[in-house]
Amino acid sequence: MTDSLQTTPTTELLTDDPTWWRQAAVYQIYPRSFADSNGDGIGDLPGITAKVPYLTALGVDAVWLSPFYPSALADGGYDVDDYRDVDPKIGTLAQFDEMITALHGAGIKVIVDLVPNHSSDRHVWFQEALAAPAGSPARARYIFRDGLGEDGELPPSDWTSIFGGPAWTRVADGQWYLHSFASEQPDWDWDNEEVREDFLTTLRFWSDRGVDGFRVDVAHGLAKSLPEVLPSKAELDALPKADGDHPVWDRDEVHEIYATWREVFDSYDPPRTAVAEAWVEPSRRARYASAEGLGQAFNFDLLEADFDATAFHDIITYNLKAADESGSSTTWVFSNHDVVRHPTRYGLPPLAGREIKQGAEWLLAGGDASEVDAERGLRRARAASLFMLGLPGSAYVYQGEELGLPEVGDIPEAQRQDPAFFRNPGVDVGRDGCRVPLPWERTGESFGFGPGPAHLPQPTWFRDFSVEAEEGDPTSTLSLYRAALAARRELQTDETLTWEAVADTGAVAGAEPQVLHFSRPGGWHVVCNFGPTPVAMPTGEVLVASGPLGDAGEGPGSGADAVLPGETAVWLRA
Repeated sequence: MTDSLQTTPTTELLTDDPTWWRQAAVYQIYPRSFADSNGDGIGDLPGITAKVPYLTALGVDAVWLSPFYPSALADGGYDVDDYRDVDPKIGTLAQFDEMITALHGAGIKVIVDLVPNHSSDRHVWFQEALAAPAGSPARARYIFRDGLGEDGELPPSDWTSIFGGPAWTRVADGQWYLHSFASEQPDWDWDNEEVREDFLTTLRFWSDRGVDGFRVDVAHGLAKSLPEVLPSKAELDALPKADGDHPVWDRDEVHEIYATWREVFDSYDPPRTAVAEAWVEPSRRARYASAEGLGQAFNFDLLEADFDATAFHDIITYNLKAADESGSSTTWVFSNHDVVRHPTRYGLPPLAGREIKQGAEWLLAGGDASEVDAERGLRRARAASLFMLGLPGSAYVYQGEELGLPEVGDIPEAQRQDPAFFRNPGVDVGRDGCRVPLPWERTGESFGFGPGPAHLPQPTWFRDFSVEAEEGDPTSTLSLYRAALAARRELQTDETLTWEAVADTGAVAGAEPQVLHFSRPGGWHVVCNFGPTPVAMPTGEVLVASGPLGDAGEGPGSGADAVLPGETAVWLRA
């Protein structure tokens, strides 16, 4: 692995606010699909550096980079060969330094993805494990087991991986290794001190280069307690996941690991930050977000909710209370590299309580764009995003979200890349549709993504969502995000809100099924009409609106007779 002594630290201001992350607007970059500088079809670090002016104009406080490490791309870069280097297809460490210098020079912080649950099967330590005998120190870094059956020909258990298929793979000498995800992603054994120390070295390596924080992938999966006789899949699935004693997920011991990480974070000035991707019961999220641990944790509750006033009210109220109790700040997110983009989700029939990912049924049926109410989906997405950007806490924006990009649902099978598609046929179409490279221009082989074709196919309608198409349009989604992020930065104060009575009914928001209205300190009001029917709007100066407003359909919509159209949000100054 790359020696940490090769680090070239970037210059930072030691007077930076150590709490910058609490209400930051963070822009997620999926590097392979953001901007391609050399025409090989894959986005790269120089491509990101070239787009720093765009990110500055957008108004974000930080960027989060999905994995850019050397990888065979068995899982889109989340199969990491070397945690302390850059994939040659994406760039070099020197280009990473140039990128971070450019971002910091623009006042933008940098968060990098860390994948501590598993490495790739090409990692030097896993290759050592394959070459070493059973019971060796090299194998002790991973989870190897003897098989069942007369000759160990059966896996240690019937567990399945997250991506489908067996969770165990047999090696040449007959032993089996555990992989919670793809077979190319062997799970680390976090009881091993070498593993723990090596990840501390990795945290220091990137922190020394000027990285401001880390997004921790599968943060709830590191600690495991596997008895000699493993439970069956049915028994494992039946075990409770909210008591800290599940054999595989969300064990209490994982927080001992993060306490040692916190010591590293706090050794820097300003301290480094972290946010956990922890798919756990809401009651278990606070420990990941504690000041003694990672400091913040994703809540995906709005991402999983229908466009519904009552659901939004309850989710927001719960998460703000939980964040206050933990001393952290909450996070809000609608789209990312793993889910159907929310303009498409909101154009599909609501989940209405069904336990299935939004958009999954549509994707399995072929992802026919004609089945999506695209106009309504975008209108709802704009309203939801503006409403969310007014909330206290950190707002995460996924690349292309600011363009209103829909999901690309009908990628031909021969051009798909996600292992979930190949390992779970007929069950999971995968995540390629939200990872299609961005359109920057109206024309060109890849709409300005790069000089050549993109690594995933872009539909022809992408031209209408390109940065070039939206740049000069004051009604575009890009203009909306820029206006909202600029106003958010100006207006943001204490991490509190007050639910206001809804003017047309007198009911407290949350008891009213159509409209939500909250105020923030300093006289800033956010109102969203979740229903289809126009409603009376509070008086005040209109700061930003997700769509056209009017007095009975005309005018600026800020007078006594102003109305808020259906599925529209507005920010007002009282």
